[in-house]
Amino acid sequence: MNVTELIKHINNGGIDEELSVLYGSDEKVLAHQRERYIKAAESFSETFPDRDEVHIFSAPGRSEIGGNHTDHQHGCALAAAVNLDAVAVVAFNNDGMIRVKSEGYGMSEVDLSDLSIHEAEKGKSIGIIRGIAARFADMGVKIGGFDAYTVSDVLSGSGLSSSAAFETLIGTIIDVWYNDCKAGEIEIAKIGQFAENVYFGKGSGLLDQMVCSVGGFVFIDFKDTENPIVEKHNFDFDSAGYNLCITDTKGSHSDLTDDYVAVPSEMKCVAEYFGKSVLREVDEKEFFAAIPDLHGKVNDRAILRAIHFFGENNRAIYEADALERGDLERFFTLYRQSAASSANLLQNLYSTSKPTEQGIPLAIAVSRLVLGEYGAVRVHGGGFAGTIQAFVPMDKTADYAAKMDALFGDGSCYVLRIRPVGGIKII
Repeated sequence: MNVTELIKHINNGGIDEELSVLYGSDEKVLAHQRERYIKAAESFSETFPDRDEVHIFSAPGRSEIGGNHTDHQHGCALAAAVNLDAVAVVAFNNDGMIRVKSEGYGMSEVDLSDLSIHEAEKGKSIGIIRGIAARFADMGVKIGGFDAYTVSDVLSGSGLSSSAAFETLIGTIIDVWYNDCKAGEIEIAKIGQFAENVYFGKGSGLLDQMVCSVGGFVFIDFKDTENPIVEKHNFDFDSAGYNLCITDTKGSHSDLTDDYVAVPSEMKCVAEYFGKSVLREVDEKEFFAAIPDLHGKVNDRAILRAIHFFGENNRAIYEADALERGDLERFFTLYRQSAASSANLLQNLYSTSKPTEQGIPLAIAVSRLVLGEYGAVRVHGGGFAGTIQAFVPMDKTADYAAKMDALFGDGSCYVLRIRPVGGIKII
């Protein structure tokens, strides 16, 4: 259908069933999404006025649930896709060009006759697009062009993986249209990681892309990083009476590179003591027996962070099992243990270089005052600054969000839901 027909179709509730799966069935939410999709279609038409048949794709952001700083040690992690997403209105072409205009940004144009690495594109979205196209081409996929207008409400810098959502979106578009969906969810995630590592120039693990691509609750075992074990779990927190809330504490991520680098490097120092490259290769019992000898050979914080890894790696496994069994009480017990371990052992709630800036500990403390014995709260993502995550009873959500907004500013608290599907074609 063309843009005019698409807008009429959306207005008449033609995609309400699909929207309900992605965002929930609340009429206010559906009305907002209809308006959002229609605005994207109108913007597409303004940007690409001569295009006829159009299609819609969507890919979600993600929230880490368990396994804080375990993936870079080839450990286990649990994360979930959320209802904030990147959406693309797309028309396919035969001129060998991919053109992507993202709301608020300039046009990215990739000539498919040149899929080499461009140093000038590193750190830019055009590098991701070219890298994804190049990877599909290396797989023997005959790629054609397309024109896309994208909008995203995945918060940049929030730990919700806006870049992985974009990568999944582009990968899904190509796989669906030019590859008959043969790559599939897991391969699309690997393609996104490749593009980010090689063409965008940012070293990253596979967790973000995998969750955005697969959707729902996703447990990943990275012992074999080339072929990770991926398990999808379904648990309906809506039916259980809880909302997932992410609060942006407005802390700056600038000048935190040393803090982020120190976590994996210190863990690897412990691994090297045992002749290994990462902690997953170290026998857990052997590590704990060697702590007295480790003391003085590596710094104390490195030992504490290694203790965190072994406990957190096991907790991610147990959390996934608790969700699979529908044991919410057990899940929350493990979740609170994870929160304590991140605070006391991993020590990623604030930067020691900025000891007076403690937005995350403050947010967690106030959250616990509001929630009391109900729900649970912890640092979200890499830590040191940024966001916290909380599972909040629905009858306390309005009050909780108001308290967080009062503390960090209007709109700081985002009330989310778990999205059961990853990257998809809607129309």
